[in-house]
Amino acid sequence: MGSGKVTDWQGKNVTVAGLGVSGIPAAKVLHGLGAKVTVVNDGDDARAREQAAGLQELGVTVRLGDGATLPEGTELIVTAPGWKPDKPLFTAAAAAGVPVWGDVELAWRLRGPDAAPWLCVTGTNGKTTTTQMLASILKAAGLRTAAVGNIGVSLLDAVLGEERYDVLAVELSSYQLHWAPSLRAHSATVLNLAPDHLDWHGSMEAYAKDKGRVYEGNRVACVYNVADKATEDLVREADVEEGCRAVGFTLGAPGPSNSASWTASWSTAPSSRTGRRTPRNWPRSPT
Repeated sequence: MGSGKVTDWQGKNVTVAGLGVSGIPAAKVLHGLGAKVTVVNDGDDARAREQAAGLQELGVTVRLGDGATLPEGTELIVTAPGWKPDKPLFTAAAAAGVPVWGDVELAWRLRGPDAAPWLCVTGTNGKTTTTQMLASILKAAGLRTAAVGNIGVSLLDAVLGEERYDVLAVELSSYQLHWAPSLRAHSATVLNLAPDHLDWHGSMEAYAKDKGRVYEGNRVACVYNVADKATEDLVREADVEEGCRAVGFTLGAPGPSNSASWTASWSTAPSSRTGRRTPRNWPRSPT
């Protein structure tokens, strides 16, 4: 189960780590696709047993009170985004060569051939407000859209549901981005960066790196905060599609001159040091 899409889930042994708002939908989707699903969960309280009963009625195996042991024969783990990367389950998976995806990664891989592009929003503060505003702008432009992801509407529902979309406004947390290695957005932004969830990520550097994943493979635009150099640095470090542009925003009133001067193009040749496509003609900081 490399970087490409899985077209045949029939009989594949998939472990879902965690019950709850992401684990249960993922288990149901995978079971419906024909996978042999085992759900593992640390807790074994009344709520967990109630959730487990509903899945077991569908034919899903559920193991409560032991989220540390890798079920035998596991070919893929789909984890709830909040599960820390240093959990024993993931250590065992790495040793066995078993990939780990989050529910965002699963949704990305399950998109159809004419799937709506994703406009992704992350950052320490302001994600939800910005994503809602983005969805409102898209709707006002006459596009079929929805605000999804960390904002509360499941990406799996958006991707696999009957409603068709022209574009999706996607809010993503650092947890979700950590477990979404193949996500490649149409365009994305990191609104700002400040120390947060460092107990989960382990360091500010690791936290920023996971936020920066949202820029990887962008096709059209990487939008960064001119007043927050850390977000600009993430754009500089990203490997994007040829022709993708870096666009800085400020809190000032927009104008045509700003639009022209705060946009940087990307070179067509990869950097000799990193092999990545890097920005050229980067704009100077505002005075």
